[in-house]
Amino acid sequence: MNSAPSQIQPPSDQAQTAINALREEIDQVDRELMSLLNQRARLALDIGRLKKNAGLPVFVPERESDLLDKLAQGNHGPLPNRYLVSVFREVISACRSVQQPLKVAFLGPEFTFSHQAAVQHFGSSCGMAPQSGIAEVFREVESGRCQVGLVPVENSGEGAVGASLDQFMTTQLKVCGEVYTPINHVLMSQGDDLDAITTVYSHPQALAQCRGWLTRNLPQARVAEAPSTAAAARQAAETPGSAAIGAVAAARHHCLKVLAEGIQDYTYNTTRFLVIGKQDVPPCGQDKTSIVFLTAHRPGSLYKALGELAELGVNLSRIESRPTKDRPWEYAFFVDLNGHRQDPEVAQALAALESQVERLRVLGSFPAGEMLS
Repeated sequence: MNSAPSQIQPPSDQAQTAINALREEIDQVDRELMSLLNQRARLALDIGRLKKNAGLPVFVPERESDLLDKLAQGNHGPLPNRYLVSVFREVISACRSVQQPLKVAFLGPEFTFSHQAAVQHFGSSCGMAPQSGIAEVFREVESGRCQVGLVPVENSGEGAVGASLDQFMTTQLKVCGEVYTPINHVLMSQGDDLDAITTVYSHPQALAQCRGWLTRNLPQARVAEAPSTAAAARQAAETPGSAAIGAVAAARHHCLKVLAEGIQDYTYNTTRFLVIGKQDVPPCGQDKTSIVFLTAHRPGSLYKALGELAELGVNLSRIESRPTKDRPWEYAFFVDLNGHRQDPEVAQALAALESQVERLRVLGSFPAGEMLS
């Protein structure tokens, strides 16, 4: 004989009284927070007026990075640093927007991982301007229609994003920051039967990142490339018997069922994005510098160039080669190094490097991003 299902018992009068008292305290804290947030916004307005009169940029990455670092260092919980920083990014975003709206160009459309990275870094109070391609992101910032842009530059599993590196070889824009965004792919579909799926849509990068999972779990399905993961979700919503790979936000937006989560082949799947703009960023103490250079086409030229950096103890965090477009079979080298171009040892190393290469351009120094897990 089955027992009757248990019912949730209402709290005792004593417990309910204690809960009500704590809720009243929360309400009081919320009122104080609202008052303090408005006070902060008024101060931001005053700063905004001074910036406007002085011709200063509304986006100050070194200040924002320093502020978030200090908040995290002074946090004693129970709120974890990750959540605290997330809350204050939104506070900064809202207060920045009352100074002057910040418009951010990114590789669209909305509900892609690029969109997720833009919101992660700039907050949801910014004006988001999705673009159809990486070159268009650069053009929007170059034209001044957007103050900053966000472009993917490398993925932890698939490597460099060539389209972004190519743009850095011709643009005069500068790197102003970096964002690490964990990429958690989901399989989404109208139906709920994996065996009924005949086609899987997604962006080529996403398909590559999930190749092993697709082979094991959907051997019968063909893969079809889409311009973006968001476009793939839209296609799946319109095509019976299909599925898409992308962000869970895209599944929600298109009312699709999530059939599987975390289907990327590597658990640590992260894409690094660079913030691009027209401003030089002063040092904040935790900086990186990105450069690109071309060496002479003769033996030992790269060895000598990198030797100048090693001689002065400058640590490299990344080096990538990319074919030049105007000199067949010759390559440009993209390097990230620790430190700011104004740091004495970095400045000395860059001067020494310049003497060993044919062309050197400092793309920018910027606050190092946090690698989220």
